[in-house]
Amino acid sequence: MTLPILYSLQNCPYAMRARLAILLAKQTVMLRAIVMQNKPAEMLTLSPKGTVPVLVLDNGVACNNENERNKYVIDESLDIMLWALNLNDPHNLLYSQDTDALPEMLQIIQQNDEQFKPNLEQYKRARRFHNNDEEHCRLQCESFIQKLEYRLTQHEFLIGPTPSLLDYALLPFIRQFSRVNRQLYLQGPYTHLQSWLNHQLQSRLFSKAMLKYPLWLDTHEKCIFGE
Repeated sequence: MTLPILYSLQNCPYAMRARLAILLAKQTVMLRAIVMQNKPAEMLTLSPKGTVPVLVLDNGVACNNENERNKYVIDESLDIMLWALNLNDPHNLLYSQDTDALPEMLQIIQQNDEQFKPNLEQYKRARRFHNNDEEHCRLQCESFIQKLEYRLTQHEFLIGPTPSLLDYALLPFIRQFSRVNRQLYLQGPYTHLQSWLNHQLQSRLFSKAMLKYPLWLDTHEKCIFGE
């Protein structure tokens, strides 16, 4: 059986969420670690937008026909998560018993990707370059963080008493937020969020998802990732 290929960047939050889902779904892929300064030609042919993660399901040569290519290539991180969990969801991360849960999760993930993530990038930039609008940029992020903190006062995880797709889709981005101004984050009022994040980051799952692989263009080594 030919394994799917996953093009991945070590610390990209989108690639991280894809790797987490693949592990949680107990899937196996051939991982090709890349850096953005040197993107493999094969990846760019399959996914011209040039971002990771990219999952290639047939391991084959790229199709010239875009419709055919789309059948075999998944190049959005959330779609990779859903692909994996629809194949196997042993921890019930999709909350299959609750028909309202998945639409709610997808809506919050959309808010994360379209609103929180751009605000987070501005906050990171302001902190890095010592801009005088750092506080404003942080406050732009805080409204989303406050909503997550409130959710975690209601139950242990973001949707309910057990982990969900939402927890793992947001984890890499909340991790980034916590590292921008570490001291301020630790002094903040988000005790539930801090506990939730610590629990995730200290898990064996996260350590496995963050295991570093040799760059594929350097070695062309076959690296198996997952079960």
